[in-house]
Amino acid sequence: MVSTENLQVEILSDEYNQYDLSFKMIVIGDAGVGKSCLTAKATRGIFEEAYSATVGFEFLTFNLKIDGKIVKLQIWDTCGQEIYRSLISSFYRNASLAMMVYSIDSKESFSHIETWLKEIKLQSNPDIKIFLIGNKADLGPEQRKVTLEEAQQFKDESGIHYFCEASAKTGLNAQEVFIEAGKLLYCEHLKYKARASQGDSIEGNVEIPVKISDKKKERNQTCC
Repeated sequence: MVSTENLQVEILSDEYNQYDLSFKMIVIGDAGVGKSCLTAKATRGIFEEAYSATVGFEFLTFNLKIDGKIVKLQIWDTCGQEIYRSLISSFYRNASLAMMVYSIDSKESFSHIETWLKEIKLQSNPDIKIFLIGNKADLGPEQRKVTLEEAQQFKDESGIHYFCEASAKTGLNAQEVFIEAGKLLYCEHLKYKARASQGDSIEGNVEIPVKISDKKKERNQTCC
């Protein structure tokens, strides 16, 4: 079985307009935790101190070459305001991965992660992969309100697939979390192909949360 640790990965330009595999992922969490800053740092290499709050959602892409295959991550960066919560729920459908973000200087944003997790499990495909990211890791110890240990414990007890702290400001782990997402989803795709080749049946009406292109597709095609 292919391990994510053994994969050869290369980051491609955002302008790369062809791909072999495409995966939809959503970035969720409370307002002000830095979701948009984190995705902008990872995909565009930019950080803005006065980043405007996302209204509705923002769509970005992150392109990788994994073991010779071009993988496009379709990233739906959602708003965190309660007023838009019903709108956000519609983005869970057909998502392969959900990235929950909290801020290490906000105990409230971390306590709300449990609510976000329940919403994911209620609204999304049961096979969805879930990441937990503690943003603003550049802050000093006097500003920290959520310890690394308690976040790790929550990850272990909740069955979350991946956890790390990151910083949109310094770039710490900003790209790495999306690289890990791409690697995990690519491995899940290989597992599904292996099961399909062995003739295993898929029970029920669960849609496999992997979007596979039949041929190379152009960038301007509808994303979902």
